[in-house]
Amino acid sequence: MISIATDYQKDTGCPYPYLQAIAQAGFTHVHWCHHWCTDFLYAPSEIGQIQQWLEELGLKVTDLHASAGSEKAWASPREYERLAGVELVVNRLEMAAAIGCDVAVLHIPGVPDDETGAREYWDRVRRSLDTLRQSSEATGVRIALENGGSDGSWVPLKQVFADYAPDFVGLCYDCGHGNMGGNGLGNLETHADRLIAIHLHDNDGTGDQHMLPFMGTVDWDRLMGLIARSSYEKWVNLELSQSRSGYEEGDGAAFVREARAIADRLSSALDAARRSSS
Repeated sequence: MISIATDYQKDTGCPYPYLQAIAQAGFTHVHWCHHWCTDFLYAPSEIGQIQQWLEELGLKVTDLHASAGSEKAWASPREYERLAGVELVVNRLEMAAAIGCDVAVLHIPGVPDDETGAREYWDRVRRSLDTLRQSSEATGVRIALENGGSDGSWVPLKQVFADYAPDFVGLCYDCGHGNMGGNGLGNLETHADRLIAIHLHDNDGTGDQHMLPFMGTVDWDRLMGLIARSSYEKWVNLELSQSRSGYEEGDGAAFVREARAIADRLSSALDAARRSSS
């Protein structure tokens, strides 16, 4: 089983052509990533159509990237925006359950440096998470908080992991972000027991490039070993950019075929690491 994010070319508009290309390349699963950085609310008719497409193409869903939201933001200091952001994430939790996956990935903003700002930040973050925990329990979908592109992005993750149980909140390790942040793999090793989702892609350490694996400087051998020894029980999931991997817009089929070959390579490496660690 291997998975790729749906937004390898674009993350808005009709997703069907990308789902079709993914299925034709031989992927078994997708990471639903359309509209992840928008305020877009999925209607029941849209979710129903996506279910039909997935069934038609023989695809299943590894996990779903919940919306970060630009004006509907679950950690916003504006109360109406915070409440709207919670509703947006609830929409994604319900969608995740409907399309058959059990994890929704979520970004969490950084903690302010000043004491008053930090106190207010944690008040609204905890109020939002307390509400979202009810939806998580109702849908059976856990939240996976994603590390950002700096070592400081782990500060709020560590506090949330201390405050909330793993049956509600886990970790999504984005190895590209970790490669930019300096100690991503070290932090992953520390929190390997919370790992429930992965975003695999590459970069040269200077930016969030989402290139094909083995094009940059990610330490893939160490990463596969850490994943093998973690709580993560699923399969390889790629989160890629076609254009940043050197492919033109019209070369989508060729890009997805190469991504499939690399996913197979990583899958074999992960299987071997799991055998050696068992």
